[in-house]
Amino acid sequence: MKLDSLKPLLHHDGPLTTVVLDATRADEAGDREVRSRWNSLRRELEQQGAPPGTLEAIAEVVTRPDHVPGPHGRYVVASGTTILLDSVLADPPVRDEAFHDGAPSLLPAVRAADEAVRYLLVEVDRSGADLTWSGTESHVADHELGQVDGGHDVLHKFGGGGWSQGRFQARAEDSWERNAEAVAEQIDRVVTRYRPELVLVTGDVRAVTYLREHLGHAAREILVEVSGGSRAEGVKEDVFARRVGEALEAHRARRREAVVDRLREALGRGDGGVTELSDVVDVLRKGQVRELVVLRNAAGDSVAHLNERTLWVGPDPLQLATSRVELETLGVPGGEARELRADIAVLRAALAQDAGFTFALEGSVALVDGLGALLRWTDASTPHETAPAYTGDTHRRGPR
Repeated sequence: MKLDSLKPLLHHDGPLTTVVLDATRADEAGDREVRSRWNSLRRELEQQGAPPGTLEAIAEVVTRPDHVPGPHGRYVVASGTTILLDSVLADPPVRDEAFHDGAPSLLPAVRAADEAVRYLLVEVDRSGADLTWSGTESHVADHELGQVDGGHDVLHKFGGGGWSQGRFQARAEDSWERNAEAVAEQIDRVVTRYRPELVLVTGDVRAVTYLREHLGHAAREILVEVSGGSRAEGVKEDVFARRVGEALEAHRARRREAVVDRLREALGRGDGGVTELSDVVDVLRKGQVRELVVLRNAAGDSVAHLNERTLWVGPDPLQLATSRVELETLGVPGGEARELRADIAVLRAALAQDAGFTFALEGSVALVDGLGALLRWTDASTPHETAPAYTGDTHRRGPR
C-alpha cells in the first residue's frame, strides 16, 4: 500500500495541527456528541498553542455533518487556516487525539489508506453499463465514467415463431455482444489510464459473460463478479453493499498476505528483511525500506506500541535514531534534535523514501516489537536476522 497522498504533509512550512476523533452520529444526539468530543480536543490544542484561526477552520470541518452511516472516524490536518487533509476513517479511532506540532500523526491516515481499495464498479445490462469510481477523491474525469450506451438496440428475441424467428434471435444476440464490446473498450481505457486495483462487475448474467470475453488482459486480471447488482431499480442495496464489502475485504486480505509472504521468506533466509525497532530505524535512515509492516490485533489496534515509545529526529525525515547521542553522531546539531513519538518518526521516514505500508494480522508473522521491514537492497552493514518463533516474548532476537 502506497502512501503518496500523504507526502504533501512532509515538508509543509510551519506547525501542523492534527485532529483524530470519533465522528459517529448514531442518532439525533450524534451531532452534540461529536461537538463535545471536538470541544475537548480544542481545549487540548489551545493549551498546546494552536492559533484561534486554525481551531475555527478545523471546527467548521469536524462539526459539519458528513452523512456517513455507521461508526467511523475523522482525520484532519491543518496549517494555519488551510485544511491540508480531511479523511473519513472506516472505523472510529481507539482514542480521540489532537496535536499541534511540526509533524502530524500519520497512523490514522495510514489506517484509512490500508482500508482503501481503488476500484471501478460496472453495472451492466444488455444495452450498456454504468461505470462508477470508488471514493470521493478520485481524479478520474467524469466524461470517462457514467453511462456507456452500446448503441445497438435489437435487445429482445422474437418469440412469435416462423421463418423470421432465427433472424431476430441472431440480431438480438449480436446487439448484446456489440454493446458489451463497447462497454469493454471503455473499461479498458479507464484501466489503462488510472490503474484501479479491482474491476467489480454486476448485472445481467449474459451481458457479464459477453463483457468478460471482450475485455483486455489487464482488466480481466483484476475482474471480480459480484452478484445482486443491476442498472434497474429494485436492487436490494444492503445485500449488494455487503457483497461488495466482502469482495473488497477479500482483496485486502490477498494484498496483505502477499507482503507478509515476502517478509516471512526474507526473514527466513536472513536477508532482505529486518525486525525490531532499532534495526528498522537503521534501514529507514539509509533509504532501504520497500515496505514497512506493523502487526495489528483483531480489534484493529497496532501491537507495536510505537505511540508509547520515542525516537530522536532531525529536520530531515531520514535523520532518526534511538537516542540523542546516536543522532548527534549522524551529524545532526544538538539544537536541531528533538524527541518525537516513534510512530510519527517511523512513518515520516517511510513516507519520505516512498515506502509502502502494510498492517499484518497478529500471529501471521513473527516480528520483534511488532514491527518489520522488507528491503529494497542490502549490504554488509545491513542487520541480518531471522524472525523468532512466535511467542509472547516479543523481545527475543533471531541470530545476527
